[in-house]
Amino acid sequence: MDSLKTNRRKWLKTSALTVGGIVAAPYLGFSKTPSVPLTLDSDGNAIYNAFFKEFIPDNLREFPVYSAKLNANENPYGASPMALEALKNSAFGSNRYAWKELYQLVDKIAAFEEVTPENIMMGPGSSDLLEKTAMVLFMNGGNVISADPAYMSLIRVAEAAGGTWKPVPLKKDWSHDLEAMEKAIDSETKLIYICNPNNPTGTITDSEALLDFCSRVSEKVPVFIDEAYLWFLEDGARQSMVSLVKEGKDVIVARTFSKIHGMAGLRVGYAVAQEDTLNKLQKITRAGMGITHPSVYAAMAAMDDTEFLQKSRTLNATARNYTFSSLQEIGFEPVPSHTSFMIFPIDMEGKEFLNKMTQQKVGVRAFQFLDQKWCRVSIGTMDEMQLFIQAINKVLV
Repeated sequence: MDSLKTNRRKWLKTSALTVGGIVAAPYLGFSKTPSVPLTLDSDGNAIYNAFFKEFIPDNLREFPVYSAKLNANENPYGASPMALEALKNSAFGSNRYAWKELYQLVDKIAAFEEVTPENIMMGPGSSDLLEKTAMVLFMNGGNVISADPAYMSLIRVAEAAGGTWKPVPLKKDWSHDLEAMEKAIDSETKLIYICNPNNPTGTITDSEALLDFCSRVSEKVPVFIDEAYLWFLEDGARQSMVSLVKEGKDVIVARTFSKIHGMAGLRVGYAVAQEDTLNKLQKITRAGMGITHPSVYAAMAAMDDTEFLQKSRTLNATARNYTFSSLQEIGFEPVPSHTSFMIFPIDMEGKEFLNKMTQQKVGVRAFQFLDQKWCRVSIGTMDEMQLFIQAINKVLV
């Protein structure tokens, strides 16, 4: 217990942010708390490693009002009508903790995933679960293996806790290089993290290859599969890795209500894993404590609204296809996406690009990796994507 307290104190001490990092953290979405160290270059951009950085807009403190807010992969159609009705009807219970109701949601999720309630851990969004996993696993060092580029939430917290990142570049077809990731495992590896479909690229790794990889490799080291965007696929259930939990494999599968369910502001997510794995996490963290009473009811109702899920999926695909073809028509080469966002290469310096897009009242993200600058645009409504294409024509063409 003394060593645990020492490690927690060490983690808190080493997680202090610079002033610039504190300001940047909410925009970048690394963490819900100011506890993730952020390395900034001389221009105030976020440096992930020598080959991967994100450009930070100059107007970060201002939170500009956009005509098309396309920088956070939010569902533009809101939450399901059933979820909103449940939210309204349960608001009277906001003065109560939601433990009983949370157990009901866990039971519902367990039935949906065909696992036991002991295989479910709740959290306020899936990023919270990624970060708690990193905090617990890397308090005594070790390394995490992931793709490069990747969603950085788990990786940033692992580094803050004392771990290191072993990035493995994506293959030329934008899929995870599973062979290289397996070869990267060493005696210090404590976790392999795979976001599929991947963020920020929007690309996917073949489910059969990934299933074989996770089944074999989880015998050596735990594998965390982040499936935040999987339900934008028509056959998302078939491509999930959750079946491996039922087989007793040491995998963690994370899902969120923030994306296709349109509940980013309500903060509900969950992980599916072995009971022993979740017990290790919950010895230090309090799973589900950050989920509000009304949010629990909204999540239960959202699970029943399959019509809304299909509507979101269809509308997203239509607007995504429009954006892809429109970018091609004006000379860009967007990467085929399987998610609610896409990337394409740009020739303008990243910060200048963000500032000019903001002048057009369009919010996007900008990165640099693979020796190229990229725009990542979330897929909004058709009207918003038309505004985006108009802005790109003014800024880049």
